[in-house]
Amino acid sequence: MAIAYTFLVLFLSVFIAAFIFLVMGVINFDYCNSEIPPGVSQPVKLRIIHMILISTAVVGKILENIGICSQVSFVRYMQSRKTLGADQNLFIEDLCFDMVPVRIYQPKTPSASQKRGVIFFHGGGWVFGSLETHEKLCRWIAKESKSVVVSVGYRLAPEHKYPAAYEDCLNATLHFMKNVEHYGVDPARIIVSGDSAGGNLAAAVSQTLANRSDLPKLRAQILIYPSLQALDFNLPSYQQNRAVPLLFRERAAFYVLQYLNGDASFLEDVLQGTHIPSDTILNYRKWVNADYIPEKFRVRGYKPHVLLECATEVYEKTKKFCEPNLCPLLAEDAIVQQLPETFLLTCEYDVLRDDGLLYKKRLEDNSVPVTWYHIEDGFHGIINSFNSDWFSFSAGKRGVDNIV
Repeated sequence: MAIAYTFLVLFLSVFIAAFIFLVMGVINFDYCNSEIPPGVSQPVKLRIIHMILISTAVVGKILENIGICSQVSFVRYMQSRKTLGADQNLFIEDLCFDMVPVRIYQPKTPSASQKRGVIFFHGGGWVFGSLETHEKLCRWIAKESKSVVVSVGYRLAPEHKYPAAYEDCLNATLHFMKNVEHYGVDPARIIVSGDSAGGNLAAAVSQTLANRSDLPKLRAQILIYPSLQALDFNLPSYQQNRAVPLLFRERAAFYVLQYLNGDASFLEDVLQGTHIPSDTILNYRKWVNADYIPEKFRVRGYKPHVLLECATEVYEKTKKFCEPNLCPLLAEDAIVQQLPETFLLTCEYDVLRDDGLLYKKRLEDNSVPVTWYHIEDGFHGIINSFNSDWFSFSAGKRGVDNIV
């Protein structure tokens, strides 16, 4: 019995040591392969947050390999396990709009007139994120702007592929717009908004509603470091910030492939630009073009990318990247001209920066009013850490204040 007990203790000790060694090895690899430029806001905090995220992903992968749960499920669980209690300033209610889960935040303060309505789509690469991960942000927007905020819990990839997330966001928006009187919202003051993948969804929904004559026009769209195209992952910001946390260039391409069809086997083709025929890419150069990025954003180590030939079987799997509902930057001018006033936030140290800059140009070229706020010391994901105790970033708070 004593021998068996000793053996068990020894086995567990070796297992735990190996587990820790493996986790620390992967963390160290990711840590050494990441880059935090000198201009980034509060770099030590960013390093720590990055390490926590890597640790969560590594533990999830180990649990997946030993058959306990999938890595994606574990990461989602860890992201959403913190729930906030009641808020003395808000009525908060969970409902379904056309079978899509939503969380509604209504200010308790009486209003002499109808309130504005803000529909919010969370970020997370279409794979992660939930009503819980963006709870603090939605509460803050509702209270500080005295708006009714509707947060949409759309279906996630890779279980639910494109266009599931887009359809959920569109259907939830349509339901709200047709029933605004129940929430004391002015139908002429409805805004769609979102961060990262949510910004993509907000832009796509806004474009879809642009020429709907049976509904009130959207008052505005708020796009927070949105992902807007998947044709060119070699724009200046993708090169300059390829290894800056919290979103690496490779992960950005991986997530959009997960959303597209759950197949990441063409990741290298997407990164190299060999997933779309060169003649098609050249056709879209009128909109997706590094030459349209202001010079001051191109000076930091950018090298023009040479177009290579695309394999037919790859294009067959990725040709939906040319659809505006998936990549809103590719919408025709006739649609862009009808878009509402836009607030656009970008961050200097974000791979998605140039998606935003190119969309800003398209909007302005089509006479759409744009308010642009650029966080010079910001990185991808900084907005969601605006009010997270020790992990808060002053630059993120500035961004949220501008959004409000």
